[in-house]
Amino acid sequence: MSPAEILHHVFGYPKFRGEQEQIIQHILNGGDALVLMPTGGGKSLCYQIPAILRSGVAIVISPLIALMHDQVIALQQYGIKAAYLNSALNFEQTRNVSRQLSKNELDLLYVSPEKLLTTRFLEFLNQTEIALFAIDEVHCVSQWGHDFRPEYTKLSILHQRFPTIPRIAVTATADDPTKKDIITHLGLENAKIFTASFDRPNICYRIVQKQNAKAQLLEFLQTEKHNNDAGIVYCLSRKKVDDTAKWLAQQGWKALPYHAGMDKGTREQHQMRFLREEGVIIVATIAFGMGIDKPNVRFVAHLDLPKSLEAYYQETGRAGRDGLPANAWMAYGLQDVVMLRRMVDNSEADEQHKRIEQHKLKAMLGYCEITTCRRQVLLNYFGEHLATGCGNCDTCIEPVSTWDGTEAVRKALSCIYRTEQRFGVQYLIEVLLGKKTERILKFQHDKVSTFGIGKELNNEQWHSLFRQLIARGLVSVDVEGFGSIRLTENSRPILRGEEQVFLRKDIGKKHRNKAYSRSSQWRSFTGNEKILWDALVNKRSNLANTQSVPPYVIFHDSTLEDIVLQQPQTLAEFANLSGVGAKKLDHYGKIFIEILGEHIIKYGIPVADKPITATIERETVISESAEITIDLLKQGTNIQDIVTERKLKYTTIYSHLSSGIETGQLELEQVITDLTEQEINEIEDHFLSQESLEALKPTFEHFDSIYNYDVLRCVRASILYRIK
Repeated sequence: MSPAEILHHVFGYPKFRGEQEQIIQHILNGGDALVLMPTGGGKSLCYQIPAILRSGVAIVISPLIALMHDQVIALQQYGIKAAYLNSALNFEQTRNVSRQLSKNELDLLYVSPEKLLTTRFLEFLNQTEIALFAIDEVHCVSQWGHDFRPEYTKLSILHQRFPTIPRIAVTATADDPTKKDIITHLGLENAKIFTASFDRPNICYRIVQKQNAKAQLLEFLQTEKHNNDAGIVYCLSRKKVDDTAKWLAQQGWKALPYHAGMDKGTREQHQMRFLREEGVIIVATIAFGMGIDKPNVRFVAHLDLPKSLEAYYQETGRAGRDGLPANAWMAYGLQDVVMLRRMVDNSEADEQHKRIEQHKLKAMLGYCEITTCRRQVLLNYFGEHLATGCGNCDTCIEPVSTWDGTEAVRKALSCIYRTEQRFGVQYLIEVLLGKKTERILKFQHDKVSTFGIGKELNNEQWHSLFRQLIARGLVSVDVEGFGSIRLTENSRPILRGEEQVFLRKDIGKKHRNKAYSRSSQWRSFTGNEKILWDALVNKRSNLANTQSVPPYVIFHDSTLEDIVLQQPQTLAEFANLSGVGAKKLDHYGKIFIEILGEHIIKYGIPVADKPITATIERETVISESAEITIDLLKQGTNIQDIVTERKLKYTTIYSHLSSGIETGQLELEQVITDLTEQEINEIEDHFLSQESLEALKPTFEHFDSIYNYDVLRCVRASILYRIK
């Protein structure tokens, strides 16, 4: 089969995205490739499809056991011959995999870099037909990256020992220093570099000023309706992880801690629960995340500032891998800056490393304090230009007001100077506000010219101002001086009156409850649709538990959503759903069609976004999407062209049109043009002979399936309109 046929027949996707097809063809032709593609962008397919098509076995180097395990069982669900070798296997399991490998029975074999580099395994590979080498999470090769693994730097041995075997190195994040390290360490100077857009438009980015981080987190979870959603909460310290997880659990959330200080068994148990249960929140240090393939993580929250934009992008990218809306939320405060700078300055790294880490931290701070679109800044960091605001971040949804802070900034800088650059932010604010504290009186700073000159701003506003000064590099934090604030060269033009400074106005408390609601737009199911959704999720969970696999390897949420919206009632219709390949169709098609059939018998097929009932007082709500379809028909566009133009299923289009009939916007004859008046009357008579108009199946079966459900739905809508 061709790559496109493998994509459709095995994986169940209609077409390639971005440069996937070109990457696959490049590998099939024997070339090396470095692929930079965002999380959820389809990196794995770029080596999995060549692995199926090329002769021999693909060796995939992966950093974590969890990542290997998840990817292998997911591939096996598609009917692909895959296995892994790592320390989690016992002797008999290891021997069985080795036997499969020696008999050329595998398409893909996942191994750790440590396993690959053993003399015995390399000798074993010498006797094996190899299709390709795939190096996953390749950013681990770089000391500038956020998940450095020194073993990765030795993988240049692959090119030395197997120079004719194509290599594909893939990662979701790599800034310029990281990319240069990858190319150098792996000998990829002649590799073709493929860089996909780093944009994750389904993620809504939002940053708030830290006040009470736990309370703000809870408010975020409640406001954005993340009840029963899977999510990750990142904290900088192990103690904070434990405290936050315990506190969330006390508030009624299914929250579990994860960090390197826990015993291995508990840590693995918590990770497994996160993967296999619905609605689990993992509270973790950055030790958690790499290798997590769970597609329906609906939010990632940071209670502390990440050390770089690269780390932030990688961590937030674990939300919404399925392409459905997700949230990236962070609470950021001045104490984060002090802590991270202390960590960098006190590290044992050389001066070059420290300079690069300081540069990355400054970029992270600048991102937090910007007044323009966050996505533009984030993409710009990775060398990508976004011409206009994204419309899906806090600064776009609720634009940030700015103010001329030049005079206030000069007062702050003068106060730093007058107090001899020896004190922290809170002390400086107390001087500016004219507070005669014991310390201020002790140091006689009630006598300096800046004492009490800043009463036009309150304590919170001064904190915001100092935070922005630090982010812009106008002042610095002296870690060795216990967090004292010092002037930098950048502050001189302002003190001399040569530059203006415009600062962001922080969002006041009255706006803090604003819900962006992007995260829950996709799951707008109510009434009978919600009942169907829950039934599908429960069936998926039962199937997953029986096989001891995570639910998402059965079907992603997006596939279940398609079942609700498109109502596939035959295997042929089910095969057209995204993510349904031949093997999954064979294993699960009838099972889920049966769930749908039982639902239709009981409730009928939902019209638009609301359930059908026979209640005359019912008010039909037309979705925005349905209005577009109805308008197109009114303009004379035929149904086939509407399907093509809108790229929706016929069932969805007829659902829209039936809602138009029920609300009197359309006549039945405008939609159903191939039935005689007598046929329509016969269908209506049978509907009206039933106790309820809810179920379609009795009428469908009464006429021996002559009329499909789309036709019956429209006729029923006509009846409902007339009896209102």
